[in-house]
Amino acid sequence: MPRKAKKGSPRYYFTQKTEDAIIRYNKEERAYMKERIYNDHIRRAFDKLCENIIHTFKFYYFDVPSEQVKQEVISFLVLNMHKFKEGKGKAFSYFSIVAKNYLILHNNKNYAHYKSHDTMDVLDWNQKTRDQVAKQEEDEKMKEYVHQFVEYWENNITNVFTRKKDILVADSVLEIFRRAQHIENFNKKALYIMIREMSGSKTQHITRIVNTMKKYHQNLSQEYMNVGHIDTTSTGSFL
Repeated sequence: MPRKAKKGSPRYYFTQKTEDAIIRYNKEERAYMKERIYNDHIRRAFDKLCENIIHTFKFYYFDVPSEQVKQEVISFLVLNMHKFKEGKGKAFSYFSIVAKNYLILHNNKNYAHYKSHDTMDVLDWNQKTRDQVAKQEEDEKMKEYVHQFVEYWENNITNVFTRKKDILVADSVLEIFRRAQHIENFNKKALYIMIREMSGSKTQHITRIVNTMKKYHQNLSQEYMNVGHIDTTSTGSFL
């Protein structure tokens, strides 16, 4: 009879079944099935993995609560899940390294910031307040707007951007919106890092594409507020 994994063992929450689920997730093309695989077999393992790494290695030099840091790391893992290759090592080790490297990078930067600035200046009180007062109804409206915003861009991305590298950056931005349910409380810097990882572009190039998309967002959000939906079938530029 096989021995049960001890509660403190990584195998207790990140098992071979978790690794198999990640492989299935990467091979699956249907969005609803990827969502089901993630929620049923991967979400808890990523959550526990990130929580353990944060507290074991004391990554505490962040200007947001540790729960928010954890969600940022989880989101980074999700967006990089496709890079894990079957047969190239164990998933637990791979994602532990990815999470740790992300935390080391941001922890060290914030530590230096803390050393040279007063703590009150570092904390983003406005962001905390916005998070706390967010209402469920507003969240639902935002989810629906994001869904229609993504659909609009899927129909128009090659009409607005013609260069391959521009399209790649724009699609990376859309991919973040597509996976918004896994991305909680992300700050601007973290999002830019994720876009760089996916597109291979430099920050200056990303900023140019994002600024163009922001101009469309202003018009699309106004349309959504005025009539309650976006005409996702329209094509071409309206700037």
